Amino acid sequence: MEITCISCPMGCPLQVTLDGDKVTNVEGASCKKGITYAEVECTNPTRMMTSTVTLLGSPLRRLPIKTERPIPKGKIAEAARSLKGVEIKAPVAIGDTVVENICGTGINMVATRHAVVI
Repeated sequence: MEITCISCPMGCPLQVTLDGDKVTNVEGASCKKGITYAEVECTNPTRMMTSTVTLLGSPLRRLPIKTERPIPKGKIAEAARSLKGVEIKAPVAIGDTVVENICGTGINMVATRHAVVI
C-alpha cells in the first residue's frame, strides 16, 4: 500500500506492507514519525474533526467546534450528521464541552472560540 506521510513537512512517500491488518514493513520514511504514522494510518486511522453548531443569544450565529482529540476516521460522517440541529446558548468559553461522547467515541466536541450574550 502506498501512502504519503503527513507527520512532518518532508511528505515522504511510504510503501507499507500489511499481513492482514498488521503492518509488517514500512519503507521510505525519513524519520521515526513516518513509521508510526504508517502503522496508525493503516490499522486505526483517526482525524481531528471541526464543524459548527447553532449559537443562541449571541451576535455570532454559528459556534465553531472541534473534537478534543482525533476520532476514528470511520466515525466522521456519523458525527457530522449527529450535529445537525444541535443548539447551544451563549455565553460559551473556548474549551467548553458542546457535545459529550460524540457517537460513542468517548471524545467530546468542544468550543473553539468565546461567545458572549447579547
